[in-house]
Amino acid sequence: MRYLVILSVFFTFVNTLTAQSVKDTIDSPNGKILIYENHTWEYLDDLEFDGVLNDFIHNYFSNDSLLNYQWPWDSELCYSSNKSNDLSLMKDTLWLCVTDSIYSDFVMPFDGKVTSRYGYRRGRYHNGIDIDLSTGDSVVAAFDGKVRYAKMNKSGFGNLVIIRHFNGLETFYAHLSEMSVVPNQFVKAGDLIGLGGNTGNSYGSHLHFEVRFYDAPMNPEEIIDFKNKKVRDENLFVHNGLFRPGASPSYINHNLSASAGHTMAASSARVAEPYYRIKSGDTLGHIARRNKTTISQLCRLNNIRPTTTLKIGRRLRVR
Repeated sequence: MRYLVILSVFFTFVNTLTAQSVKDTIDSPNGKILIYENHTWEYLDDLEFDGVLNDFIHNYFSNDSLLNYQWPWDSELCYSSNKSNDLSLMKDTLWLCVTDSIYSDFVMPFDGKVTSRYGYRRGRYHNGIDIDLSTGDSVVAAFDGKVRYAKMNKSGFGNLVIIRHFNGLETFYAHLSEMSVVPNQFVKAGDLIGLGGNTGNSYGSHLHFEVRFYDAPMNPEEIIDFKNKKVRDENLFVHNGLFRPGASPSYINHNLSASAGHTMAASSARVAEPYYRIKSGDTLGHIARRNKTTISQLCRLNNIRPTTTLKIGRRLRVR
């Protein structure tokens, strides 16, 4: 317990410090922690993490040598591909699962009035949705995911948090006055990630909210019904038309027959992210062995502790 208290003091200094020598290691309920000479720390699992949260999508693009899309895990770069991915070259339509009962919930990042939409604005493209708020208002994660970037951005976003989600999307939360998360931290939909503000190139306190796929922006209204504060549909069909600059929301017809002529690559959570349904007598150790993983990894993936009571019928993500 004494070590964990000490570690919490350094929580805001988490970063990738592979050049530092490891001074000590500590086992914690969430996995092994590496302590560096300069008193910073990180989880061993984070050091080895390659940024892949959806194996289906990663393999789909990795196997297409013509597209050559790159999307590394980089906590220092706002756009980890340096915006080199041209999504207008996509030939297929990808079917993503936005939310469902076991995959991810949705929570409005802030329940406020939309003041500016996606599209052409003041001589350039506005790649997100602006939501009015007051400095200090709580901003939360829209979906479950892992924080990739949380720092002051000098290109205009101000204090910026970027979360990569299990369905292959990333969401941006800009102009924050304070940030409450750090890179490599798992968050659930509705978790506090920061406080609203007016940092960066901002004229008045507001939240600038973006949705991106492989670093390419899409209209957030393709996914979210901002008027009714809910997702527009639990499915999202991703195709090259979504990435035309300033594209208006198309509210895609989710009838599969409407996608004739495209190769439908189904990447729903049930295919891309294996789950295990808890049965009577199961323990975390039993589930870990059965699925060739570790208890600490199960805890990380499901935001639970080794002492959490396992409810029969609940689904656990195992990889």
